[in-house]
Amino acid sequence: MKDSVQEAIIEEFSIFDDWLDKYDYLIELSDTLPAIAAEHRTDDYIIKGCQSRVWVDARVEDGKVYFAADSDAIITKGIIALLIRVMNGRTPQELLDMDLYFIKAIGLEENLSPTRSNGLLAMIKQMKMYALAFNAPKATDTI
Repeated sequence: MKDSVQEAIIEEFSIFDDWLDKYDYLIELSDTLPAIAAEHRTDDYIIKGCQSRVWVDARVEDGKVYFAADSDAIITKGIIALLIRVMNGRTPQELLDMDLYFIKAIGLEENLSPTRSNGLLAMIKQMKMYALAFNAPKATDTI
């Protein structure tokens, strides 16, 4: 199923002919990243498996998940900004079922170094883990 946010990202990246321009655009996107609270820039929120340091936090509001993040690496910051743009404001179940097809469509997958690729997968895994946690029945639901 087509997703309007992912389609918009694919469209934006389609105007660039080479990957240097796409990297520049990723760097620009890093400025759009929703700021993470200072108290969440700790080891408890750090993504394991990323070469650079990446912190991700999530909260649920009205049944939808919203993310905040930061990174000490600018391209990584742009990548997490893209993920948040696609994944913000969705229900936990939507996030768990989501196919992040834009990653392959814009060529991100094949143009990242192996360590950045692993980091991308680690970021997605952590964001889906938040969704899984938010989707789990509460202990009080079963009483």
